[in-house]
Amino acid sequence: MTESTIAGWERAEIDRANASGLTPVVFVHGLWLLSSSWQRWRDLFEANGYTTIAPGWPDDPSSVAEARAKPEVFAHKKVQAVTDHYLDTIGQLTKKPAVVGHSFGGLIAQKIAGTGVSAATVAIDNAPFRGVLPLPISALRSALPVLGNPANYGKTVTLNFEQFKYGWANNLDDAEAKELHETFHVPAPGPPIFQSAGANFNPFSETRVDSKNPDRGPLLVIAGANDHTVPLAVTEATYKIQSKHNSGVTEIERIPGRGHSLVIDNGWKEVADVAVKFIQRFV
Repeated sequence: MTESTIAGWERAEIDRANASGLTPVVFVHGLWLLSSSWQRWRDLFEANGYTTIAPGWPDDPSSVAEARAKPEVFAHKKVQAVTDHYLDTIGQLTKKPAVVGHSFGGLIAQKIAGTGVSAATVAIDNAPFRGVLPLPISALRSALPVLGNPANYGKTVTLNFEQFKYGWANNLDDAEAKELHETFHVPAPGPPIFQSAGANFNPFSETRVDSKNPDRGPLLVIAGANDHTVPLAVTEATYKIQSKHNSGVTEIERIPGRGHSLVIDNGWKEVADVAVKFIQRFV
């Protein structure tokens, strides 16, 4: 990865952040979303005195409509290449940023923190990394649209409404679930799901996180207590590993009654406020 992999619009966001003189917050989205899904979070953080950037994954389309029209562009994206893309972007910032990530973005945020370049990190319903052992039935069922066909390793997968409702919107009524599915949902690459599922059988897994680096910085794990895709057992195991292996501040916030859609649904601000308050303590 080199600076040349940074898209023009991302370069503009970096320049704007550096020119502001404010502490930047970097947002990392996960599968089935685009970086635009963070816009309300960005507005909230900027109202609290930060500048923000929300890079996409490499070669992400610029809009939901384009993503649905060209799903093949998502194929073959893997965890380390995406992490390197975010590290390249962070390397262009003049101030050490805070990092906020959701789902696979929460895993990538912890990989970033493990390199020592994050001033504070918030991981929301993070995908499991190597060493996280719980594998609840609901997580398997949520991943089945991908893992159910080995050929999906080289393809993209789109969730139909029923799959999205179970994995993401199980705590929402059908009307809101359909609105979120229509507004935010885009195809996702298969490889990261396979990489995460096989992580504990592969000592070289790209999902490895350095939880022992003393420069990791403060870390908050936010857990939607009713999440089907990343159940509470996964986020609690994440917290236990991070707190056991690192002397830095490590905290967990369990949010009752929330599913995997907690960063985009009607209760997004409750979660964002928790993240803002944590980062304000350290940055």
